[in-house]
Amino acid sequence: MGSLIRWLFRLNDTPKLIFPPSVATVTVRKSNKSEDVADVSLQELVETRCPSLHNEFRPAWWLPSGHLQTFYCVMGDFSKVDVVNYDRTLLRTLDGGTIGLDFTPVGDQSHFQKDTPVIVVLHGLTGGSHESYVRAILAPACAHPEQGGLGYRAVVVNFRGCAGVPLTTPQLYSAGHTDDIRTALLYISSKYPDAPLLGVGFSLGANVLTRYLAQEGERSRLSAACAIGCPWDLVANSVRLRTNWWSRQVYSKGMASNLKALLQRHIAAFEAHPNLEVTKAIPQVFQSSWTRTTLQQFDDTITRIAGGSSPPFPFPTAEDYYVWASSHTMLGDVRVPLLALNAEDDPIVTVLPVHVEGIAMSPWVVFSTTNGGGHLGWFEDGSQPAHPLRWFRRPVLEWLKAMGDDVVLPKVSARPLLEKDGWIMEEGRDDLGCHEISGGGRVVGAEGEEGLLAGL
Repeated sequence: MGSLIRWLFRLNDTPKLIFPPSVATVTVRKSNKSEDVADVSLQELVETRCPSLHNEFRPAWWLPSGHLQTFYCVMGDFSKVDVVNYDRTLLRTLDGGTIGLDFTPVGDQSHFQKDTPVIVVLHGLTGGSHESYVRAILAPACAHPEQGGLGYRAVVVNFRGCAGVPLTTPQLYSAGHTDDIRTALLYISSKYPDAPLLGVGFSLGANVLTRYLAQEGERSRLSAACAIGCPWDLVANSVRLRTNWWSRQVYSKGMASNLKALLQRHIAAFEAHPNLEVTKAIPQVFQSSWTRTTLQQFDDTITRIAGGSSPPFPFPTAEDYYVWASSHTMLGDVRVPLLALNAEDDPIVTVLPVHVEGIAMSPWVVFSTTNGGGHLGWFEDGSQPAHPLRWFRRPVLEWLKAMGDDVVLPKVSARPLLEKDGWIMEEGRDDLGCHEISGGGRVVGAEGEEGLLAGL
């Protein structure tokens, strides 16, 4: 009701900007490609280079609430909106797993400079490169500057088993497991050694992204990032999903339904290992009494066991997994510029770290919230159902352009790469590595979304 009243009376929905008590300083070019630079705070950078974060967001008249924004994100037809094609590369990891990297633009790359920024995208819960929220950023970001784009490259990291990527071990992914993005960045860094890598994460992928940045600190291979719709405190937000009737019946069970469908697609990968704890647990997920499984039930049965490598998996309960996987307590450890965007009426992410006392924010974090927008929606006034426009594309593109073109990013201080017996690895770590395998190919438009609820 509050969202409807705001829309009817056109009440102000200018994004709120939250900065830490101490704000980091970056070096900025005074003009494009200029050698003339100045040191400015991140706050001043946002004020001058990200105007959309200071302008009003007005939800589309036909989507005045967070529930409607989220429903449309899930149920809308975006197949002909922001069409992006990809060239897929499959990576084999040291533990036998498979990660799918979807690169865009496709075709001839000779016109790109060696230092053209590369956007590295992490998708939501059961998504992939086909998701409309991913394409809403990549379509303009990878368009030629003469067409109003940024002219950047991009790659979407599809998690194990997602978006048509085969599951080759009995291990899935989770909101807390970061070794797969860490491994993917080894390959991307080797492919584009002179290019700054800019991370963009959505929902679950935003949580993985934030945890990676915090864990790596100054060694991050990503020079800057943006986290959109991050769930942050998995414990607090799971309580809301579990205790609110509407949230439990619609959102929790909808996300669990997607996870069950994904598990069903890859059941053979588990049946090849009949003695594993997770394999023995799978039949329970498909019992008739579990026809409307909640997200916590699925996590308590499957994710806590198979959501990452051992250790730390398996966890005793889903609650223990949620405590470990949350990212809100790690915001103080981030050491590269990070823009976080959340909507206050998001029905899935209802508890934000800026609402909680005692959560430390690194000087490198900029947090922005809007009153409206739902979960990964932000469909704005002036949009029509046939051509919906997402407000978040504007501030995200402004942030990426500022980081890719304007800020003089420091040289990445990650551990050196090395090749060992055909594996791309990192000096000082023998537990991570990858090499390219066959089975990639062209991914066209919205391919890969069939059979699952999109937008989550």
